[in-house]
Amino acid sequence: MASPKIASLSLAVVLALLTACAHSTSGASSGGARSTAAPKPDPRVGLRGGKTDAAEAVWNLRVVSKTPPSQQFADGINSDLAFTGHYAIQGSFNGYQVWDIGNPSRPSLETAYVCPGSQSDVSVYQNLLFVSGENLAARLDCGPQGVNDTVSTERLRGIRIFDISDIAHPKNVGNVQTCRGSHTHSLLVDPKDRENVYIYISGQAPVRSPAELAGCVSAPKDPNSALFRIEVIKVPLAHPDQARIVSSPRIFHDLVAPPRHGDAPEDSVAAVKELAEAKAHGGFVGTSHGKEEVMHPMWVAQLLDSVVRARGGTGDPTGADSAALRQALPEIVAGAIKAHEAQMPDSNAGPTQCHDITLYPEIGLGGGACAGYGLLLDIRDPANPQRIAAASDSNFSYWHSATFNNAGSKVLFSDEWGGGMQPKCRRTDKPQWGADAVFTINSRTMQFQSYYKLPAPQTSEENCVAHNGSLIPIPGRDVMVQAWYQGGVSVFDWTDPKHPKEIAFFDRGPYDPAKLELGGYWSTYWYNGYIYGSEILRGLDVFELKPSGFISQNEIDAAKSVHLDYFNTQGQVKFTWPKTYSLARAYLDQLERSNGMDAGKIAAAREELARAEKASGAKQQEVLTRLVERLEADVAGAGDTAKVRMLAQAVRGLTAERGLAQR
Repeated sequence: MASPKIASLSLAVVLALLTACAHSTSGASSGGARSTAAPKPDPRVGLRGGKTDAAEAVWNLRVVSKTPPSQQFADGINSDLAFTGHYAIQGSFNGYQVWDIGNPSRPSLETAYVCPGSQSDVSVYQNLLFVSGENLAARLDCGPQGVNDTVSTERLRGIRIFDISDIAHPKNVGNVQTCRGSHTHSLLVDPKDRENVYIYISGQAPVRSPAELAGCVSAPKDPNSALFRIEVIKVPLAHPDQARIVSSPRIFHDLVAPPRHGDAPEDSVAAVKELAEAKAHGGFVGTSHGKEEVMHPMWVAQLLDSVVRARGGTGDPTGADSAALRQALPEIVAGAIKAHEAQMPDSNAGPTQCHDITLYPEIGLGGGACAGYGLLLDIRDPANPQRIAAASDSNFSYWHSATFNNAGSKVLFSDEWGGGMQPKCRRTDKPQWGADAVFTINSRTMQFQSYYKLPAPQTSEENCVAHNGSLIPIPGRDVMVQAWYQGGVSVFDWTDPKHPKEIAFFDRGPYDPAKLELGGYWSTYWYNGYIYGSEILRGLDVFELKPSGFISQNEIDAAKSVHLDYFNTQGQVKFTWPKTYSLARAYLDQLERSNGMDAGKIAAAREELARAEKASGAKQQEVLTRLVERLEADVAGAGDTAKVRMLAQAVRGLTAERGLAQR
C-alpha cells in the first residue's frame, strides 16, 4: 500500500486533471482563387503526420509565419492568447511567453516567464496582465518545485496580477486566491467605470481546504458552498494589489442535470480493445462504478511524477514508483469518485461551474459556457451578473466557450466533447457532436438555429473538437475563425444562422500518426489584420486572409482598418469601422455576391466611388453627395434593403470625412 502522502497527492492531481480542459501541399479550388466551391477531394484528408514535418493543407489563407516555442517552453503545453499593442501574450502550463508581433512575418520573443500553474489563461488591460492558476502544484513564488503538502500557504489557486509597464520584465504585484482556483477567467472593462476592471472566475478544480483558505466550503447543500457559483474580482487599476472578490453570484440556481448522449459505437468498441491491450501490456487500469477504464497517459504521468516527488526523488520514475502507483491506484480512483460525489447534492444536480464566460459590455450581455448548459447573462451591473436564459442540448457534451456576433443578435457556443483530448472529427462521428451551436437572441431569450462542425474528417490519432475562436471584423457579415485542435483552423461565415459555411482553412497531419497525443490549435484569433494561432506543441502561427469567392479584397481591407489597442477574446469588444472607400466597396461586393442590388446600379456606384476618390475639395463632395442621394433612392427597390442602407451610410461618412477618407 502506498503511503497516505502519495495517495493524497495523487488524488489531488487526478481531480485537477479530470476537470481540465515542413513539407506543404496547398489546397486550391478547381475553379480558381475566386471560386466558392471547396476543394475536392479535401486536401486535409490523409495528410502525412509528424511534429516538425507534417504535411499541410491551406485554402483561402496565407501562412505568414511559424515560430517554435522558446527553449524554456519547448516541452510544455501552450494555451490561450491575449494581445496588447504590438505584443501577443501566449499562456502555457509552464507560465507565459510574450511575442513582439510588430512584424507578423518574424515574431520575436520579448520574454519567457516561467511560472507553472496550469493552464495560465491570460488577459491584459493597460499595464496589467492577469494569469489564471489552478494546478495544485502552482506556487505563489512561481517556483518549479511544486507544492508537496496537501495544505500549504505556498500554493496559488486563483489569479496572478503582473505589472507589464516594462513588458520584458513583468512584476507580480498582486494575487487573488479562490476556493476552486481559476481554470479560465474573463476580463470585463465597464464603460461606466474607468477606475476598475472586473474579472469573472471559472474554477474547475475541487474545493480547497478551509485550513488553506478560510471560507472555502465544499458541502454542496451548505448555503456558503464554493460550488454552484462563480467569483467576481474587482481590480482597482491604480492599486492592483488591492484586488479582491466582491461577489460570488449563484447563476446556476435551480438548474437540473441536462440531457446527455452516449458514446459513439466505435468508441465503445475501441474502449474494449484498449482495455484488453492495457491489461496485456501492464497498463494502468482503474475501476469506476464497477466499470474498468484505462487511465489516460497524461494522468498516469502526473501521478508518477507525484510519486517521485513524494519520495524526494528527481528524474524519470523507477519500476518501484510504478509498482507503488499500481498498488495505490484503486484507493486513488475510489477517493476521486467519492470526492466528486461529495460535491453534488444529488444525481439530478446541474453544473457547479462554468468553463468559460464571454463578456460583451457594449450590449450588457455575457455568454456562459457552463458544462451542461449555455447561459445568457445580464452583466449591466458588473459585480452582480444575473442569469436571464439557459439552453441545454442532448447533442452537446461539454459547453466550452461562447462568441456573440458584433450586433449582439446571435451567440455561438462550442462543445468540447472529450475535453479536447479525444478524436471527435472522424468520418463516423455525428456532425452534431463536438460542434458549435448557433442561437439567435430575441427579447433576451435564445432560439437554436443550427450546428457548425469542421467538415473535413480527421483520423483517430488527432484530437479534434470545437475550441477557441473569434470574430473577424468583416463589415455587414458574421465571420469567425476557430481552432479545432489537430483539426486545424477553420474560418466560417454564420451570417445566415441556419446555414453556416466554411470559407477558409489550414490543417496539418497528425502530430504522431501512430498514436493519439494532445496537440494542435488551442486558439486562433484575429488581431489587427492577422490571425494568430496558439499551437499547443509547435508554437505561434500567423495567417492572413486571401481574397476569394467568399471574401473580397475590399472586405479584407475594411477588416484590416479596424485597429484595437488590446484584445481579450473573452472580453468581447464592439467593432466599428473607419469611413473608408474600402468600407463602401466592401458593401458593394456583398450586394453583388448576394444579388441584393441591380448589377447596373452596382457598377455605376463603383464608378462614382472611383471618380470621387480621384477628386478633391468641392468636386469630391459633389460626387459623394450625389451618390448618397442615388443610393437612398435605390433602397426601396433593392433585394437587400438593409445592406443598401449600410452602403449609403458608409458613403455619407465619406462626405463628412472626405479629407480623411483613405483606402
